[in-house]
Amino acid sequence: MKLRWLGHSAFELTSEENLKILIDPFISNNPSCSIPVEDITADLICITHGHADHFGDAMEIADRTGAMVIANHEISIFFSRQGFETQGMNIGGSSNFHNIKITMVDAIHSSDIDFMEEVTPGGKACGFIFQLENGKKVYHAGDTSLFSDLKFIIGNYYKPDIALIPIGDRYTMGLQDASIAVEWISPQKVIPMHYNTFPVIKQDPEDFVDLIKIKSPETEVIILDPGETYTG
Repeated sequence: MKLRWLGHSAFELTSEENLKILIDPFISNNPSCSIPVEDITADLICITHGHADHFGDAMEIADRTGAMVIANHEISIFFSRQGFETQGMNIGGSSNFHNIKITMVDAIHSSDIDFMEEVTPGGKACGFIFQLENGKKVYHAGDTSLFSDLKFIIGNYYKPDIALIPIGDRYTMGLQDASIAVEWISPQKVIPMHYNTFPVIKQDPEDFVDLIKIKSPETEVIILDPGETYTG
């Protein structure tokens, strides 16, 4: 399994069977991503909510690669009306993509599609849990605040091995709340995301490392630079 951080909340997850899953593919207008969108490929695209910095280049990439798009029901309808292959889901539901199980979980955030001439309702923001071919679970939290499901549903029930957690504050959890989320989830590894893309969400990830050492010393923090890959 490989996880390449493309900056902000965008990740490329490559499975054991070499399937490529793009999550929140904010590429071409992402100031922290130097990879040309033309170089990005995908078998599947998953979108956590409708904001421009998460929806990103999903349509361009889906059009070029033929990738299927998974999103909430409302965003799925938006894609299907543009002629794309899409699969709508809702919170608590699961779907299988080849030998990968994808579960949509809650996130506390807004989701309207905000890059059209008129803001369009975008349903409910979400996160995803990807159970890979070897059983390993990767949790992408999307944009979210701290809320009790992170402990009782994500941590106690789904038990992800790797968690991708926002730390930027202002629009999501900040450092303190994110460290509590990690304490509740108790993953083996955590990768911070959604920070330093713009000045308003500037954070020092080493401060996050220090907090995790205190609250969750059993969890390893993996700090990636945009474009860098974690293999595990």
